[in-house]
Amino acid sequence: MTDATTPSPVVPVFVGVDVAKDKLDLARSDAEAVLTVANDAAGIAHVVRLLRAAGPALSVIVVEATGGLERPLLDALLDAGLPAALVNPGHVRHFAKGIGKLAKTDAIDARMLAEFARLAAPRLAQKRSANRAELEALVTCRRQLLHVRTEQANRRGATASKAAVRSIDRVLKALDKEVDALDAQVKKLVESDDDLDSIDRLLRSVPGVGPVLSSTLLAELMELGTIGRRQVGALVGVAPFNCDSGRSKGKRAIRGGRASVRSVLYMATIAAMRVNPVIRRFAERLAGAAKLKKVAIVACMRKLLSILNAMIRERITWDQLKLVKST
Repeated sequence: MTDATTPSPVVPVFVGVDVAKDKLDLARSDAEAVLTVANDAAGIAHVVRLLRAAGPALSVIVVEATGGLERPLLDALLDAGLPAALVNPGHVRHFAKGIGKLAKTDAIDARMLAEFARLAAPRLAQKRSANRAELEALVTCRRQLLHVRTEQANRRGATASKAAVRSIDRVLKALDKEVDALDAQVKKLVESDDDLDSIDRLLRSVPGVGPVLSSTLLAELMELGTIGRRQVGALVGVAPFNCDSGRSKGKRAIRGGRASVRSVLYMATIAAMRVNPVIRRFAERLAGAAKLKKVAIVACMRKLLSILNAMIRERITWDQLKLVKST
């Protein structure tokens, strides 16, 4: 018999929010119905008030990444001090299929997100400062403009029309001007923020690390320096995963991760393999061991990222690293 004075155990509440352009569908583990509100300031405020009322029972709120449409909701949840996690929609879809849920509607997706929150224990998102949010927007815009520039440059090489070539040249010139303007804005923003500027100086002290990689890490890898090297490698998608079954030993391969960070890290690593003495020697050892070129590059990417992670964690420059002093 339970003592009447003994408090009842708190039952954790898990929440999933499916985000669309015009609406939010919210499912809770402690309720059958799915709440639908408008995806605007009033709807987001209503969701925050509702979830605040859950009190200490609220365990985690899972929000699916939806091309930026989720950002106002996620920022509002974090500003309110609520435990929110941003998850990859592909992971949630695979999870739903794995438990036999093949149908897909907004309400079903919200319930699957709540179930994912309960079973997968996703990592909680971190609150961003206004400058970090602005930096992420600038870095994303720059990447998108470069993508458009590549498309236009490829189109230029495939056309024989002189008028079309002149038009494309004007577009390329305008794009170059905008990219240069974004670079200047990124530099100004980083230098105006003491925290961003101090981390940028540490990163830029590494041979092979330039302003593009530094700003990308600042904007899109906030976890750098706060987690272990294996975790940060998995986040970026340069950590090899096993593929074994029984007596069969498959080749380890990388998968997943933040492609935008990985692509910039790749280019920086190619440069570091030439100009960075630590990475260059590491690459030479891999070549001497007859490792495939791509395998060696990924290994160098992982090593460079691990070094950067340690530097930010310890707040030390390149010259202060023990592995640099010992060379």
